[in-house]
Amino acid sequence: MSVGPAPAASARTGTGATALPLERLFDNTAVSDDARPGAADFDGSGASLSARDLTAAGWTPGRVLTVQGARLTWPRRRPGTPDNVRAAGQEVRVGGTGDALAFLVAGTGGAEAGGPGTVSYRDGTRSAYRLTVPDWRTGPLATKAVALPHVNTRGGRLTERARLYVVTVPLNGGHEVASVRLPHAAGLHVFALSARAGADGWTGSWAAGTSGVQSVGPWTDRTLRLVVHTSAGGRRVRLRFDNTFAGVPVRIGRASVAVRASGAAARGTPVPLTFGRSPGVEIPAGAQVFSDPLAFEVPADAGLLVSFHLPGTVTAAPAHRLAQQRSYLSEPGDHTAESSPAAYPATLTTWPLLTGVDVGGGPGSVVLLGDSITDGAGSTRDADRRWPDVLATRLRSQHVVPHYGVLNQGISGNRVVADSYAGDGVAASPSGVSAPHRFDRDVLAQTSARTAVVFEGVNDVRWAATAGQVVAGLRELARRGHARGLRMLAATITPCGGEARCTAGADAERVAVNAWLRRTDVFDGVLDFDAVLRDPARPGRLLPAYDGGDHLHPGDAGLAALAKSVNLELLRGRP
Repeated sequence: MSVGPAPAASARTGTGATALPLERLFDNTAVSDDARPGAADFDGSGASLSARDLTAAGWTPGRVLTVQGARLTWPRRRPGTPDNVRAAGQEVRVGGTGDALAFLVAGTGGAEAGGPGTVSYRDGTRSAYRLTVPDWRTGPLATKAVALPHVNTRGGRLTERARLYVVTVPLNGGHEVASVRLPHAAGLHVFALSARAGADGWTGSWAAGTSGVQSVGPWTDRTLRLVVHTSAGGRRVRLRFDNTFAGVPVRIGRASVAVRASGAAARGTPVPLTFGRSPGVEIPAGAQVFSDPLAFEVPADAGLLVSFHLPGTVTAAPAHRLAQQRSYLSEPGDHTAESSPAAYPATLTTWPLLTGVDVGGGPGSVVLLGDSITDGAGSTRDADRRWPDVLATRLRSQHVVPHYGVLNQGISGNRVVADSYAGDGVAASPSGVSAPHRFDRDVLAQTSARTAVVFEGVNDVRWAATAGQVVAGLRELARRGHARGLRMLAATITPCGGEARCTAGADAERVAVNAWLRRTDVFDGVLDFDAVLRDPARPGRLLPAYDGGDHLHPGDAGLAALAKSVNLELLRGRP
């Protein structure tokens, strides 16, 4: 899904005095009781969303859902009553400030719906935006917020995925929103909208992208103790848990955080987390939660133990597949408060549910969007020798640019051109949805992102994508990042000669992409990782000293060479 601003605008306007709250404008009924499907007609053909399916997903009337960092309220309406607006230029009252305006939406009519709209601010200025929304029955599952298993019709219930989407567009930062004029767009339905609050006062210290939903356990009444490594430190902490791609809610009974001593042992007693002042929380399908801010000294360059108890039975969970770090699974019971490792006899090699650790203060974050090389394949397990780890060490040890947090959004096998995972159900592949399809979640919604580095493409050319296709995807990422004020960097594709899929034809496409990167001004800078790792005598192959053994992934020495080659001045993001 590609969303961006219309040409920049800043003009004087009214302050939204004639605007109405969205619920006062509801003129369409999308949700029906399964026993009375005829009471709703979402798309003009008598089809509708199932109230039973929404409840099963945790999307109950009046529920506040956090998706991509935005808080959106599912309409507090009974099935069979108006619950959304057909966009036709209405002026909607919206308050707040932030970095983006989030819409909970879906299109009808079998194709994308959308058009231009306008945001009015309380200081009399305005900005233009363009909203593009996929269709509720045919749109990509890879970018959906939630997919429901059925479509209600007057003739009965169909076993077919019904999609709802969250789409964000830029706001003028620091300006308080007064109202939003919706597009004039046939088939565009709006259920909720809000200004996504910025993450001022926070820096992302650790992050991991969700590869997909994976089968687990089943885990019943178990505690997970995940090991993560911080890049930046601070005196406050908050954690983010994501139920991305899932079809059902998941409940966390209790959670805690501690500095790691070794293995599953904590240094001191783990400190409990709360969620809206409660010890536990349910995360609806497709949504996320942040823990309440906690006064807790987070060291930079340190291991943390994040423990959370799952009181129910979990058979599948969203996870980051390639952790390159052992974490721990307990025997039955809530063991979140225990310092001892004794209750954690089993190990995990993935990071389920946990997607972010933020620390108070700091200058913001650099996001590294990549594939298995960024993810750390080829690095020594449990040693934190991925190139993002080495880059974080460099940033902490200098005083030329701010000490940014480094957020590793590498996913093994990830591509620019194609999804390896459909974005729904249990994933057969660990490689996730495509970089453009995860860009909003894994880059734009990351805490205080200032700069993004895109280091992808080798898997595309290995799987027969053309240079032109890869370049088109990279152009899109640069455009979307710039629209949100990010500094956008790209890295050249490193050689892989000798690996089975890295044929002469694939290498020719790689070389063509790199030639374009070296001459383009689409990005704000280019990191020439190809030049760093290639063998001068055989430029289509990795230098033997840097080869991790499979001719595709650099080992520890090669990953360190990548990090040490980065001109840190290029990372200096927006203030």
